[in-house]
Amino acid sequence: MATITIGFAPNKNKLYAWASTLALITIFYNIAEGLVSVLFGMEDGSMSLFGFGLDSFVEVVSGIGIWHMTRRIRKNGGESRDRFEKRALTITGTAFYVLTAGLAVTALVDFYRGHRPESTSWGIAISLVSILSMWFLIRAKLKVGKELNSPAILADAACTRACLQLSIVLLIASAGYKLTGIGGLDSLGALVIGGLCFREGKEALEKARAGSFACTCGGKCKEGKE
Repeated sequence: MATITIGFAPNKNKLYAWASTLALITIFYNIAEGLVSVLFGMEDGSMSLFGFGLDSFVEVVSGIGIWHMTRRIRKNGGESRDRFEKRALTITGTAFYVLTAGLAVTALVDFYRGHRPESTSWGIAISLVSILSMWFLIRAKLKVGKELNSPAILADAACTRACLQLSIVLLIASAGYKLTGIGGLDSLGALVIGGLCFREGKEALEKARAGSFACTCGGKCKEGKE
């Protein structure tokens, strides 16, 4: 029995170290993605790409909370959120609501004015890179979460899946405009991204109030399951 415990502990520590590394990768990736998306979104006049970039910056705050969480669990154990994590979720949820309002108003105005982006090539490129990156992160986080039987890490994987959905929306909007030249597709993409941001904001605030990981991004509320 003692041999099993001694053999398991180092492996568990390695898994939590890997979970912390994945959280850091998510943070720095979102920073880079946000900067590039906002820059080219403004340059090309693509509201869907610009909104996608702002979403990435909001995800950074959430990512910092997850990184703090994995380090805390590794040291102290326990899946209940601490004050820092609740504050990060509250900031994230509020920021998502503000982003939703801004995207909705701007997208509707652009649609009414018949705005057309100069190009959506960057939107296509960035969304494809993001889809591949999020797919890798989802698989890695699910693997670690299942091996540790950690609802917290599984919930983080579900949140990364929400980022994948945003990337798919950006790809559809950008490729649709590229193929058809219909400017309204970019505005529609921005509206859909805004809707997904609203959902993420609502769930972040619910998690902050609950202080647990019972609900995951994407509307699934079965603890510890995908």
